[in-house]
Amino acid sequence: MNHVIILRGPLGVGKSTIAKKLASVLKAKHIDVDKLLEKYQLDKPQKGEPCIPLKNFIVVQKKILPILEKRLKKTIIIDGCFYHKKQIEHLKKNISKINVFTLKAPLKTCIARDSRRRKSYGKDAAKAVHTLVSAFDYGFVIETDKRTVQQTVKEILKELS
Repeated sequence: MNHVIILRGPLGVGKSTIAKKLASVLKAKHIDVDKLLEKYQLDKPQKGEPCIPLKNFIVVQKKILPILEKRLKKTIIIDGCFYHKKQIEHLKKNISKINVFTLKAPLKTCIARDSRRRKSYGKDAAKAVHTLVSAFDYGFVIETDKRTVQQTVKEILKELS
């Protein structure tokens, strides 16, 4: 079964860890939106903006659309905050068969997990992104706070089948 799977949620919720494990299980390609934003120097809010603007995410998505179209016969997992609903709608308009999973955890958990990273974004960033992502749920919602990575992957696989 081939899918484009979006894992969205706040920083520190476990998106990348879960995406890598899921990609391994499904023998899928993993694309990290946040790393691409950084690569193309689109990862900072513009002056006076509270967050990275939608247009920056759309630029990155336009760069990955050819990859998605080329690999339609293979499962692709995309992880990112996706705090702009129009980001998801843009992808859904261009690619069919997208499954969206919103990963959630309390802010306190996300801050604690972020603080253990090699490159921590800090409490303020964690709080801001948590607020933005929590403004809406999209797709299937999974609480990761009391689940292991394996349990979360199993939940995603169950929903896909």
